[in-house]
Amino acid sequence: MANTIFITGASSGLGKATAHLFQSKGWHVIATMRNPAQEQELAQLQNITFLPLDVTNMEQINSTVAQAIALHQIDVVFNNAGYGLMGAMEALTEEQIERQINTNLMGVLWVTKAFIPYFREKQGGLFISTTSMGGLLAFPLHSIYHAAKFAIEGWSESMSFELGLHNIRIKTIAPGAIATDFTGRSLAKATHAEYQSLEDKLFSNVEAMMAQATSAEQIAALVYEAVTDGKDQVRYLAGPDAEAIYKRRLEIGSEAFRKEIRDQFI
Repeated sequence: MANTIFITGASSGLGKATAHLFQSKGWHVIATMRNPAQEQELAQLQNITFLPLDVTNMEQINSTVAQAIALHQIDVVFNNAGYGLMGAMEALTEEQIERQINTNLMGVLWVTKAFIPYFREKQGGLFISTTSMGGLLAFPLHSIYHAAKFAIEGWSESMSFELGLHNIRIKTIAPGAIATDFTGRSLAKATHAEYQSLEDKLFSNVEAMMAQATSAEQIAALVYEAVTDGKDQVRYLAGPDAEAIYKRRLEIGSEAFRKEIRDQFI
């Protein structure tokens, strides 16, 4: 019987690339997204099941997880749904902050919690979550995005202990820039006149960074490796930019690295 992966945020970017890859490797894919009826590309492939899921909707999380479990034996849950948020804290509305935390952090926690009893009963399974190099180090004007991604990194490390009691693994994929529409529909921005010079420097830097981005297909290949390598390893850095910048932080120390980032933008 083929293995099955449950993917959140499968309508675009890394989620869609991962669905493609796992399907090509003979897996069954449960691709979840807010509007599955609109998905056309993945719908052409065999062994892909589409289910509706907004990870900020607790009732829908529970119903979709129950439906998925009834349809297939789930082996892997890939928490991938999320988006970016850039802007000074002072510029952000309560709604923007809540939506970012609810999507990028709470959605991961609630989807995982919904699957834990199932994995515990069958004494096996893997949770894997998309974080970011922004879950390991910080840039200006990303404070709420970092809050969510740092939280997922720390939460995953802690969860590895309790889940390990039941032969359940948990891992994170921390990419650098991914060549998707991250700076388009997957990125929300807020501006404030008092931070304009910093915004101008940072926003232009993001565009340059995206020009050197790693493809979603390359990151998906690392997701597949993390799922199938059998390693007792929580964190996987993804992409040469993430590897290089994190190596620099380790080499010079966190405070020196913070000052380098400050001098670059301020």
